Order: sequence, then structure tokens, then C-alpha cells
Amino acid sequence: MTKRNRRAHSPAFKAKVALAALKGDKTLAELAQQFEIHPNQVTEWKKQLQEQAADVYGAGKAAAKTPPVDVKVLHAKIGQLTLENDFLEGALSKVGLLSGVR
Repeated sequence: MTKRNRRAHSPAFKAKVALAALKGDKTLAELAQQFEIHPNQVTEWKKQLQEQAADVYGAGKAAAKTPPVDVKVLHAKIGQLTLENDFLEGALSKVGLLSGVR
């Protein structure tokens, strides 16, 4: 028996196999033979499709895309930058480098 090299399957191929498995028209062995993969792989991709089907419609996407924002930290940073700007504006106007820029 010759050993087959490891293959990388595209997401489209995996979806095609998983959808065919969900249809139930053919047995796992028939699907595995048709797509030239191991029957356990068909079962695994079918399971993954069933578990992640809700993500297709955005159930998990909204929470994953927007990281939690700490408003207190942002307000503190705004206050710090405002204070620094005011300090620099005062120092530059004393030296004469800032003349009515605002």
C-alpha cells in the first residue's frame, strides 16, 4: 500500500462534501469514495458545518468583530491630551512662537 501525501482541501470543497453528507442521499462510504477522502473526514466536516451554521447568518460575527471598549480609559486619555495641548500652547505663547494660531 502506497502512502498518500497530505492534501489541503479548500473551504469550498469541504462545504460541498459536508452539504452532500447532510443531504443523506448517499452513505458516508459512497461519499468518501466519490470525493476520494476518508469517511472520518466526511463525518468531521459534516459535524463542523452543523456546529458553525449559525455563524453564517451573523450570530457570532458581531461580537467577534467589535472588541470591548473601555470608555473610562478613553476619557482619561482625552483629558491627558487636552492638558498637554493646553500646557504646550501656554509655553509656546510665552516664548512667542505661537501667535493666534487658533
